Amino acid sequence: MNTIGLVVNSSKSNVAEPVNRLVAWLKERKVKVLYNQESAALLGLGKGLPTAELARQCDCIMVWGGDGTLLNCARQTAFTGTPIFGVNLGRLGFLTEIDIPDLRDKMQALLAGEYFIEERMMLQATVLRENQIIDQAICLNDAVVSKGASLRMVYLTMKVNGEHAGTFAADGLILASPTGSTAYSLSAGGPIITPEAQVLLITPICPHSSNRPMVIAPESEVEVEVLPDVEDVRLTLDGQHGITLKVGDKVIIKRAEVKAKFLRIHKTNFFDVLRGKLKEWQSGLD
Repeated sequence: MNTIGLVVNSSKSNVAEPVNRLVAWLKERKVKVLYNQESAALLGLGKGLPTAELARQCDCIMVWGGDGTLLNCARQTAFTGTPIFGVNLGRLGFLTEIDIPDLRDKMQALLAGEYFIEERMMLQATVLRENQIIDQAICLNDAVVSKGASLRMVYLTMKVNGEHAGTFAADGLILASPTGSTAYSLSAGGPIITPEAQVLLITPICPHSSNRPMVIAPESEVEVEVLPDVEDVRLTLDGQHGITLKVGDKVIIKRAEVKAKFLRIHKTNFFDVLRGKLKEWQSGLD
C-alpha cells in the first residue's frame, strides 16, 4: 500500500486533529498521502484533487465520515475500481470499517497487507423524458421515486422486464440493492437482505392499498412511470443525488455494470454487525 487517498467530511467536528495525526504516522512509514479538494481545504494543503481523479492516483481511499460520506465517495469512484474504506464519524456506520479507537491497529494491518476486498452490487438509474435520456447515474443503496414537499400521494406504475407488475398510490417507491436493504427500505417495512445476495428489492412507501415489498432477480430491469395528476415528484439516489420528475417520465433501474469495492481488515459476521448497529435487544438464548 504505497499511496492512500483521503476523503474527509469537513462538517464533522474536531476531525482535523486525528486526520493530521494519521497523516504524520503514514508519512513516517513512507506512505504517500493524497487529498481530495474538500480534505485539502480542511487541512490547509492547497487545492487537492477531484475525488474521481484522486481514486485513479492511489491504491485505496480512506473516507472519514459516516455512511453518507462513504456512499457519495462510492458513486464517484466506482468506475475506477479503487477500493475504499471508512473511518466512522457518524452514528450507525453500517459501511464504515474502522472506529476511531481501533484506528492504529487496523492501519498497521493494512500496511502489512492483511486485508481483503469485498464487492457490493450497485444500481444504475436512467431517467427518460419523451424517450430521451435526461439523467443517468449509479448508486449503492437505493433509487427512490417519491413525493417532494407535497402532502399528496404519488401515482406510479411499474413494469419488470416489460411486464406490468403493479400500480401504486403511495408516498413513493424504493428500489434498493442488498446493501440498501438496511437503509430507507428497512424503515419502510422492507426485508433485510444479506450483502452477498444478488437481488433487487422493491419497497412501497406507505402504500394506500395492500402493495407489499418484492424481491426480484438481479438481471431484472424495472421501469417506473409517473402517472397523471401528480405534482412534485423526485428521483433520489442514495438520499443525495436528485432530479425532479414530470408526468410521463420513466425511471429505468437495473444492476450496474460496476461494483463498489470495500477494503476490509477483518472478516466480520453480518448478523453481529446488524445486532450491534441496530442495538437489538438480545434474549438470554444468545
